[in-house]
Amino acid sequence: MTREAGRPPVALTIAGSDPSGGAGIQADLKTFTALGVYGATIITALTAQSTRGVTAILSIPQEFIEQQIETLAADLRVSAVKTGMLGDRATVLTVVRALQRHDFGPVVVDPVMVATSGDVLLAPDAIDSVRYELIPRANLITPNLHEAAKLLDEGVATDVAGMESQGRRLLALGAKAVLIKGGHGHSAEAVDVLIEPGRITHHSAPRIATGNTHGTGCTLSAAITACLATGETDLAVAVGKGKVFISAALEAGKDLKIGDGRGPVDHLYKIKHHRD
Repeated sequence: MTREAGRPPVALTIAGSDPSGGAGIQADLKTFTALGVYGATIITALTAQSTRGVTAILSIPQEFIEQQIETLAADLRVSAVKTGMLGDRATVLTVVRALQRHDFGPVVVDPVMVATSGDVLLAPDAIDSVRYELIPRANLITPNLHEAAKLLDEGVATDVAGMESQGRRLLALGAKAVLIKGGHGHSAEAVDVLIEPGRITHHSAPRIATGNTHGTGCTLSAAITACLATGETDLAVAVGKGKVFISAALEAGKDLKIGDGRGPVDHLYKIKHHRD
């Protein structure tokens, strides 16, 4: 895709706000910025949240979500989009209709269901809407082990073979590709498995000993979206770059003292240290 001079790639995130800055819209914007992509946002929910957990959620009215989308779509040329916390069935369906109306480029769906703290972020009656309405619109879905199991009504995969098997069944729901994230596993290597029609690739990195894991899922999916926004067409390459980014952000952030709970990764390590 050829862009006009002076027009940077635009990545759009449709997600909830995290006032602690570690996850959600805030994590996505930091990641987009660190990777040289202009970030735009549609806010689906407000949360009262810290590194210790979520104490309240306020859903944005559907009419206002639609107004955000239509106003932005009339002005910005979006190169790739990701969805994060959608919260309830009505919001999922509002986003699905928007993706049908507008070409925002590749669609990355992070099916956010539960926060790192354990707080529920997707209403039970919205899961079918994610399965059968949103996932078929996706170029890539990025569930963690628990989200993959929930989407399939199965037990959590305990090894790579199980991840591959669940990934194939998730692919059958209509997504073009599935990335099952292994960060919640217990092996020495954190292995993510990318399942595409006719190709499976493994993306591994040493597991980092850190309690600062708030927003890791949001950050990885945002990094992949940023790569796609720059014109990368090979999903395995985009996922590989995203994996490198989140691993380095975890390493750089392991000694950060932000909050008294699960702290965030260091989204801006590339900017702070001028790393390529």
